[in-house]
Amino acid sequence: MKSKLFLFFLAFTFSTRVFAQQGFPFANEIQAFKHQDSLNFPKKDGILFIGSSSIRKWTDLEQRFANEPIIRRGVGGCELWQIVDYYTPYILFPYHPRKIFIYAGENDIAAGKSAQFVADEFTKLWSMINQKSPSAEIYFMSIKPSPSRAKYFTEVDKANALIKTYLKDKPKSHFIDVTTVIYKSGTAAPDSSLFQSDYLHLNSKGYDKWQKVLQSYVK
Repeated sequence: MKSKLFLFFLAFTFSTRVFAQQGFPFANEIQAFKHQDSLNFPKKDGILFIGSSSIRKWTDLEQRFANEPIIRRGVGGCELWQIVDYYTPYILFPYHPRKIFIYAGENDIAAGKSAQFVADEFTKLWSMINQKSPSAEIYFMSIKPSPSRAKYFTEVDKANALIKTYLKDKPKSHFIDVTTVIYKSGTAAPDSSLFQSDYLHLNSKGYDKWQKVLQSYVK
């Protein structure tokens, strides 16, 4: 047992140095997750939420679904392609979850990438999950239209449509619309009162809307 712990911490120390040397994006957050796991590793068959800051900043997610084994692993302002290229070995596959909720792609589009690029990256991620965790249910949470990023709304809509179409015939896969619930009543525009002052991240009322949508899927 002692030797296993020693090897774990040796690997952790080594990976920390590698992150620092290679400029690993959001290395400090990944290191924090690894440290958290070293103290209390989540049980398998949990319900995993991964993605960007909309997941990271949902700080009461575990309390909102208190009776469920929630694992929250949101990474800063990460992009979907970074989840594919960097993070799956750290925030996804080690946990062997039975359900995986994904919120990502918004930052890719804001960085100038196309809807097709986002859809292609999600296709890669879906294939990775299906290969390594074929029994897991996959849930893609639609990319939200943030008021501060209004000029990208058309591309956001395209990305959501492409991913929704892709998932239609995929087993154990679901597209969840968390977009229309944050529209201002009677419009197809986001309700700014559901966002923080940056008009990018949801506030508690915004997360209330998401919780209602997700309730039946999480259980």
